[in-house]
Amino acid sequence: MPDRAPQPVDRQLPTDEARDLISLVRDIAQREIAPKATEEEDAGRFPREVFTLLSESGLLGLPYDSEYGGGDQPYEVYLQVLEELAAARLTVGLGVSVHTLSSYALAAYGTKEQQVEHLPAMLGGGLLGAYCLSEPSSGSDAASLRTKAVREGADWVITGTKAWITHGGIADFYTVMARTGEAGPRGITAFLVPGDAAGLSGAAPEKKMGMKGSPTALVHFDGVRVPDDRRIGDEGQGFAIALAALDSGRLGIAACAVGLAQAALDEAVAYATGRQQFGRPIADFQGLRFMLADMATQIEAGRALYLAAARLRDAGRPFAKQAAMAKLHCTDTAMKVTTDAVQVLGGYGYTADFPAERYMREAKVLQIVEGTNQIQRMVIARHLAGPETR
Repeated sequence: MPDRAPQPVDRQLPTDEARDLISLVRDIAQREIAPKATEEEDAGRFPREVFTLLSESGLLGLPYDSEYGGGDQPYEVYLQVLEELAAARLTVGLGVSVHTLSSYALAAYGTKEQQVEHLPAMLGGGLLGAYCLSEPSSGSDAASLRTKAVREGADWVITGTKAWITHGGIADFYTVMARTGEAGPRGITAFLVPGDAAGLSGAAPEKKMGMKGSPTALVHFDGVRVPDDRRIGDEGQGFAIALAALDSGRLGIAACAVGLAQAALDEAVAYATGRQQFGRPIADFQGLRFMLADMATQIEAGRALYLAAARLRDAGRPFAKQAAMAKLHCTDTAMKVTTDAVQVLGGYGYTADFPAERYMREAKVLQIVEGTNQIQRMVIARHLAGPETR
C-alpha cells in the first residue's frame, strides 16, 4: 500500500515569529515525538525527556510574560502549537496544556514577589506542573471539595486527597485548591505546593483505556506544610481562580482534540487512497469520500471555533461561553472523527497495527476532562438563558 504523507495544516498565523515557532514544533514532533508514540503509549511510558526538550526550546510557557521566562505568545498561537503536539502524541499535547493550566494561577493572581521567585523555573526551568481541583467525591461539583488547609502560625497545613490528577506523583509543583473557610465556593483558597513537600504522595497511576503514557493518579496530602507566601491570591478566592484557569484550559483541550482528530483524518485519508478493492482505491467510493469530507469539515469548524475564542481572550474580551462551546464541539468532533477513522480502515482499524484504534480510545477522555461535555452545555445555557431557577 503506497504511503501518502499528510499535508501540514495551512495555518493563519499573525507574525513571522509565530510561523517560525510552528516550524520548530513540527520539527520536534516529527523527530522526537511521533516516531515513539505508539510504542511508548503501549508500554505506558511517560516521555519526561520530551518535556525537558520542550522547556529548553521555550515551549512550556508560551502564553506567559517573557519577563518570567514565558514566550509572550497570544493564545491564538499557543493553541496551534498545542494542536501540532497533540497530533503527534496526545500525551504530550495534553501534558503541555495541563502544565500551562497549572502555571496560570500564579501568573495571573500571584504577587510580584511570588512571580519573580517561582515563575522562571515553572515556565522555562524544566519543571512540570499539575493542577489539583477534583477529588474522589467532587468532580463536576468542584465547589464541594473537602481537602482542607488549616492556618498554623505562618504556615498552612494541607490534608486531603485529590483525584484524576494528570502528572500526579511525578509533577514538580502542584496548584492546589483547598478549603480554608466556609462550605461552598467562597471558602476555597489556592496554594502552590512543591512536588517534594513532606507528606505529599501520589498513588499508583490509574489503569486507563487510553493515554496510558500520561500518568493520572490520586494525590494525597498528609499534613503537607506550606508557608503563607505560597498562598495564591486572597483567602477565599481560590474557586474564582480555578474557574478562570479552566476557561483557558478548556481552550487547550479543544486544541488538543482538533490535533487528535486531524491525525485520525490523515491516517484515514492515507489508508483510503492506498487500499485497493474492486480494482481501485477505496477512496473512489462515494460512501467513503463523503465520510472523509464530513470529517475534514468538522475539524475545520472546530479549529475556527477555538481560534475565535482565543482571539477574544487575546483582545481581553469575555470568552467563557466560547471556550465552553469550543471544548464541547472539538471534543465531540474528536470522538466522531476517530470512530469514523476506525471504520474507514475496516478490520485493520480495529487492530493495534494502525494508530486509529489508539486515537479512538484517547479521544474519549477529552469529552470528560476539565469539565464534562454535559457541564459545558450547562455553562453555555447559563450564558444564553441565565442561571437555572430552583
